[in-house]
Amino acid sequence: MRLFPSQYDLEKALTDITREAGPHLGLVSADVPLISNLDVWQNIALVCQCRQHRANKNVNSLVDQGLQRFGLEGIATKRNPSLSEEERFLVMLLRAAMVPEAVIVIDRLFRIIHCLADDSFVQKKLEKIEDMFTKCYIMDYSHNKNICEMTDAADGS
Repeated sequence: MRLFPSQYDLEKALTDITREAGPHLGLVSADVPLISNLDVWQNIALVCQCRQHRANKNVNSLVDQGLQRFGLEGIATKRNPSLSEEERFLVMLLRAAMVPEAVIVIDRLFRIIHCLADDSFVQKKLEKIEDMFTKCYIMDYSHNKNICEMTDAADGS
């Protein structure tokens, strides 16, 4: 997890990582919500269809396998308003992981999932899909340091 003392510093780092990742960017952010008139399955599949130009048969399999990794097969036909914060986050994470050679950037985790006591939930979920991305950055503010299990040198810790 990369922690930053200010919004300016965090947004500058996001801009740099976005530029570096280019077409491989898989952004998980409250600023990039799920498409409200699509169900969970369609929100995830859309990335495969647009970015990878895959046939529907391949897309079906990829999306189903992704949902199964998180045990979320039962929410495939739900829409955004009927999801819990955790489910919504995991759908956004799967959507980001569908980008070819994904560089996943989780922008302000605790803004997306307000009820987390720490970041262990996310770390466990990332382990389940670690073969679906090349890098992952979790970016948040330094004042959340006490609830983060993993940090790096971004904040000097």
